[in-house]
Amino acid sequence: MTSSVNDSRVSSELNGRLKAIELVVFDVDGVLTDGRLYYSPVGEELKVFNVKDGVGIKLLRDCHVQVAIMTAKDSPMVAKRMADLGIKHYFPGVKDKGFQLDELATRLGLDSAQLCFVGDDMVDLPAMALAGVGICPEDAYSLVRQAADLVTPMGGGQGVARHVCDLILQAKGQYESAYQLAKAPQFEKDRTRTS
Repeated sequence: MTSSVNDSRVSSELNGRLKAIELVVFDVDGVLTDGRLYYSPVGEELKVFNVKDGVGIKLLRDCHVQVAIMTAKDSPMVAKRMADLGIKHYFPGVKDKGFQLDELATRLGLDSAQLCFVGDDMVDLPAMALAGVGICPEDAYSLVRQAADLVTPMGGGQGVARHVCDLILQAKGQYESAYQLAKAPQFEKDRTRTS
């Protein structure tokens, strides 16, 4: 199996920084989703997630890279998706993502060089600035694209998280072994109780 991750925007310097990552934090709206909000006739908010992102997140965790989710909104359907993925570090309703990331990194004993933050809008900039690597989707707000270390080749909800996960796995030399794990039947185990 050969690596299918080929992102010419990843310099050798950035690849070295990706290799050091021990915690990846994803925003939800505009990163894990396309940022659009759908409302049912009774006013229920709906979101659509890309299943490929979930696979990437599981692969990272199986390769001992921690994953966190920080979102400014508090949504029952996001909580359900995070529970399905077994996300231990889920932070809904976060108003200051920089502060929350700093607090989480301190609790986990990680320094900024070990952090990657993936966001798409202004509220994400303080966390991106704190992280050793800041990444955004191609359709992120212009000031966020300017601040990012890497802009992914796809928009929010279109596999951004999977791309980021693959880049980190590749930088760590774990891409091929991770995808060998993904082929095994036990990869799709129940993760709702996974730490």
